Amino acid sequence: MKLGKEEIKKITLSLMVLTGVLYCYTTMLLGPLARSEAASQGKIKTIEPQIAEAKKQLQKTSAVEARAPVAAAALEEIKASIPEGAPVAWFPPRITEFFKRAGIEKTQARFVKEETEKELTGFRKMIWNIEVPRAEFGVLGAAIAALENEEPLLEVTTVTVDALKDEPQFQHATLIVSTLGK
Repeated sequence: MKLGKEEIKKITLSLMVLTGVLYCYTTMLLGPLARSEAASQGKIKTIEPQIAEAKKQLQKTSAVEARAPVAAAALEEIKASIPEGAPVAWFPPRITEFFKRAGIEKTQARFVKEETEKELTGFRKMIWNIEVPRAEFGVLGAAIAALENEEPLLEVTTVTVDALKDEPQFQHATLIVSTLGK
């Protein structure tokens, strides 16, 4: 079978069109697609550390959420242990009553200053000066030791004890304490 001139032209033209179509397909379709895929792979590699960090943050968040009921219960316990009203109204009588139960008749509690509590939002820290004008050393020591145990929201920060000149068996004490308030 012999091919005629017209058939050869048709075959040549068909091969040229096929070559052109293949060239256009590879340069105009596959080339941009390959570049887009490479760019996407690069973006994925840059995002993978962020995804890992986000997964760690999700684990931390779930751990915090798991501890939230315990923290909420502790916060409610703290709120319940703080009497209603202004601390100036309830703290001095409470301290006076405590020291009377410990065997020290006369005490005086004065408000010094108020600070915001950094760890417990919505609460404030009140600093108080407690004067004990006359007490025996053993009774005073036992009372100070029991004070923080009986008052869980109270912290004794400074204790100053001086002997009385006229009665050396008795001491004068000054306590600086802090307590939480709403």
